[in-house]
Amino acid sequence: MKKILYSILILMICNSAFAQQVSKAGSSVLTFLKIDAGARQVAMGSASVANTENALAMYWNPAGIARLTRANAVFSHINWIADVSFNYTGVAIPLGSIGTIGLAASFVSMDPMEKTTVDYPNGTGETFDAGNYSFGLTYARNLTDRFSLGGTVKIVSEKIYNCSATGVAFDIGTLFTTRFDGLQMGMSISNYGTKMQMQGRDLLTQVDIDPKRSGNNETINTTLKTEKYDLPLFFRLGFSYDVLKGFASSNLILAIDALHPSDDVEYVNVGCEYSFNKMFFLRGGYKSLFARESEEGMSLGGGIQLPLLRNVAKIDYAYREFGRLGDVQMFTCELIF
Repeated sequence: MKKILYSILILMICNSAFAQQVSKAGSSVLTFLKIDAGARQVAMGSASVANTENALAMYWNPAGIARLTRANAVFSHINWIADVSFNYTGVAIPLGSIGTIGLAASFVSMDPMEKTTVDYPNGTGETFDAGNYSFGLTYARNLTDRFSLGGTVKIVSEKIYNCSATGVAFDIGTLFTTRFDGLQMGMSISNYGTKMQMQGRDLLTQVDIDPKRSGNNETINTTLKTEKYDLPLFFRLGFSYDVLKGFASSNLILAIDALHPSDDVEYVNVGCEYSFNKMFFLRGGYKSLFARESEEGMSLGGGIQLPLLRNVAKIDYAYREFGRLGDVQMFTCELIF
């Protein structure tokens, strides 16, 4: 079994290194679904499909929430590139032998922009806004003491000015604890769903269907039709291994994920996390190894976990290089009830 798993990972890494030359970048919509959620996960280079077992697992691998023994809530905020804000919030509640259910939502927002036209290139005095959102319902369950399965159904939407597109997407994931102490394997498929097509009153216009004929109606009401595009589908396969396994009150998790996106070439994420007494955390990682022309790269971060009456509170921070687009920073607050 161990040789089979290693062979699969090696094949995906080799495929990433020698990927096809034709790029599929820009062939999907709702790319906000590709923004990574969670400061811990970002700081670890987004190598998180096999080591996320809180409410953030609903983004990375729905099976992860099956491992919860207490209710968990998270809120994550990131100052994304180009003055865009990304927020993610989720709540997961274990129901004993029934399984675990969770609700999650993510939002992308930006400041209003000034409307310009050909006649008024400096602005018309009118503003418009744009944004995206996703709402998901997750169910996960431990099928055995080592194997967990989870799935999510979510509503996704994109809006700009008076036009919008809404669709349905599904995520599915598995999490497997191997017989090698400290080694876990995770797999997930994200954003499998309907094609998206923009619609709205901004697409209404008037045309002359026969400009060569005089005397006909020159203002026929019509609606422009936009193309339909796929969601950014992801396949993730990853491993995590706790090297220290609690030795001297310390843990050192090493993680690696191989990704196959539908709108880009394959790539690999790597990361690590050192924790002392499960209270102080230091993290580092690198995203998009073997990806061509990627601006994402090294990431760093840390966190602290503190008791709060009968609950536990955790605060995490992450910093990621983003090349010419500028660096990004993220904060996450977590509460265990």
